[in-house]
Amino acid sequence: MKEIVTQTVIDAAPAAVTETCPLCGMAGGSFYKTLFFACGECRAVFRPPESYPSPEAEKKRYMTHNNDVRDAGYRKFVSPITSAVMRSFSREHSGLDFGAGTGPVISKILGDAGYNIKLYDPFFHDFPGLLTEEYDYIVCCEVIEHFHDPAKEFNLLRKILRPGGRLYCMTDLFAPEIDFDKWYYKDDFTHTIFYEVRTLEWIRNTYGFSSHKIEGRLIEFAG
Repeated sequence: MKEIVTQTVIDAAPAAVTETCPLCGMAGGSFYKTLFFACGECRAVFRPPESYPSPEAEKKRYMTHNNDVRDAGYRKFVSPITSAVMRSFSREHSGLDFGAGTGPVISKILGDAGYNIKLYDPFFHDFPGLLTEEYDYIVCCEVIEHFHDPAKEFNLLRKILRPGGRLYCMTDLFAPEIDFDKWYYKDDFTHTIFYEVRTLEWIRNTYGFSSHKIEGRLIEFAG
């Protein structure tokens, strides 16, 4: 009698959904619905590239920002950066407001105090020649969370920062104890990447900053 051989079919588990982290290049796993992924290497939380806004939509969104250089509230908001610059640098030093936006209040405050600071923004102050120069300090206020290619941007910022210089960034940091579903910062569709404390450590080590410190929303990287 011929033996009947049966084959057992085992359903394969669905492959885990991953996206390449735009900061470190490692695979990040699904973190929040299908909208955000989290990297186990550098700890960044990021949107997948297909959800990035178009340049037209991004610019339109930025033009709604009410960053009036005469607004006392906004001047106070940026005061951690302007105060830090004034403590560490003089009028003889050169600075760059990277991602200055429609209302470059930091440059206005520092410029009124006699500081030498230039403006760069890919939408509103598009002077790429400025990115071939070097600076004693660079300010990025509410900018780094908008990076589509953070690896490229941090590499550039480190390259144009003079030895002993300072890179000042302001952003909301993510932490594991934050309820991401209710976190307001994720709701801006132009916010493409969020950083943890451990992400900043990764950036410091990877791009060769000598140190970094965090004071509230202000992050300072030393060249």
